[in-house]
Amino acid sequence: MKLRDFDFELPEDLIALRPAVPRSSARLLTYQKGQISDGHVHALADEFKSGDRLVLNNTKVIPARLRGERIRHGTSEGGRAGIEVTLIKQEDQTDWMGLIKPLKKVAIGELIRFGHGLSAKLLDKSEGQARLRFNTAGRDFYCVLRREGQMPLPPYISTKRHADDKDAADYQTIFAKSEGSVAAPTASLHFDPPVLEALATKGVEMSFVTLHVGAGTFLPVKVNDVKSHKMHSEFGVVDPEVAEEVRVTQKNGGRIIPVGTTTLRLIETASAKSGQLQAWLGETDIFIYPGFDFKVTDALMTNFHLPKSTLLMLVSALIGFDECREVYAHAIKNKYRFFSYGDASLLFPKT
Repeated sequence: MKLRDFDFELPEDLIALRPAVPRSSARLLTYQKGQISDGHVHALADEFKSGDRLVLNNTKVIPARLRGERIRHGTSEGGRAGIEVTLIKQEDQTDWMGLIKPLKKVAIGELIRFGHGLSAKLLDKSEGQARLRFNTAGRDFYCVLRREGQMPLPPYISTKRHADDKDAADYQTIFAKSEGSVAAPTASLHFDPPVLEALATKGVEMSFVTLHVGAGTFLPVKVNDVKSHKMHSEFGVVDPEVAEEVRVTQKNGGRIIPVGTTTLRLIETASAKSGQLQAWLGETDIFIYPGFDFKVTDALMTNFHLPKSTLLMLVSALIGFDECREVYAHAIKNKYRFFSYGDASLLFPKT
């Protein structure tokens, strides 16, 4: 498999810069039994049967983009220069990996000062990333971050417009609970109370796991041989109760449908050894591409993804390479909206 196999031409006007309002008015492409149908998320419950189980990611996006001032060694207030920091992964209580613009102008040991008394020292930098040590941690850190930070919109949005107050709500699921993501589990952004109510009425069960989505989800694959790509790692949790719920659903003949590629990657990681979902806590760097042996996933609800991305490779692994190209060609022809704020797809393998 070569990287070019996962490329396609996407008209720029199909990249969504704002979400559908209301959330469930987004369009829904369903691929089932080799057939494509067009609908909307508000009718999602019609695609399932009583006893099926959706698994969703309850991670909460943090306002991870900060604007601060560099404090040069031995200088006063007048020696400051504007700096943008985007947090991408927490390393321990006070240390975070991040992206700094401009990185080359900040020296190791220098301080970056933000508002509300928040500051960070640059400990190290390599391969375009920086390790920062903040002067506060825990609840105090997140409290300041909520006041100082902006939502870390993905590059294909942030290069066209700045994050604003609407994004604080739009780029967060209605069941977000566990703080730690620097990108939203975007398939879940389509869910609103009427959709949840309709699913419950249909008898569709729901379970929640946590995977803190990292900025690596937007990183392009740069190697020509797909199999040699090194996947980023992300922290995830599957509670014992959730693992039991999934096993019971399977025993009773229900289907397991992860909502979002993040959820799918986590539950397949936690099922890899035994073939059944087990409790899990730790880092996963699972890379799913065609030929992958799925253990628990029966279908996937997801948005439409970037060309040459690991997410597109995952979709191809689930429904088939040619089938994925067919789905995406239909989506482009019928002007579905793409990426984080775009429309949704519900994909069932043929077998």
